[in-house]
Amino acid sequence: MFGDGVLPLFGFYRTVIKSNKERVIDIVKASSSLPIVCPITYVDNIPMLDGGICDSIPIIRAMAQGYKKNIVVLTRNEGYRKKTKETKALPFIYRKYPALREALSSRNSLYNSQLDLVEKLEKEGVICVIRPRKPVLVDRMEKDVDKLTALYEEGYECGKAIRNINL
Repeated sequence: MFGDGVLPLFGFYRTVIKSNKERVIDIVKASSSLPIVCPITYVDNIPMLDGGICDSIPIIRAMAQGYKKNIVVLTRNEGYRKKTKETKALPFIYRKYPALREALSSRNSLYNSQLDLVEKLEKEGVICVIRPRKPVLVDRMEKDVDKLTALYEEGYECGKAIRNINL
C-alpha cells in the first residue's frame, strides 16, 4: 500500500498526518480497498488497493528494513493454511492490471508460504507471534454476539500472555 509494505507508524504520523490530512484519507481508503468489493483508490495519482493482496504478512520487508524486534499478529490458529486452489479473476476484472490479476490468482499460495516462514521464525525465537490458540469459528460477516465475544476474549488473553516478552 505504501510502496514498501511496512509502515513505521510514529514517523508516519509526524510526517504525513500533520502535513496533509486529505492524503491520509486517501491512504486509509486504499488500505481498506479490497479487490472486487471496493473500487481502486488513488494516492498521489497512483492506483492502489489493500497491500495484503501481495504481502499479507510483511515480515520479510520489516526485517529487510532493519527491524529486529517483530511481533506478528495473525487472525488464525497455528497450522492454519488457505486452500491452494488456483483462482483466476474473471476476464473483465482488472484487465488493465495484469500484475494484480496474477497476484490475486497466487495469493493463497503466497500467504501459505508466509505462514510457513512465520512459524519457522517463531520456532527460532526471531519473532513473537500472537494468534488464536484454537480454530476460529467466526465468519467474516459474523453476527453471533457470543461467538464474537468469545473470540475477543481469547485475543485479549493471548495479548496478556505476551506482555512481558523480551525480544
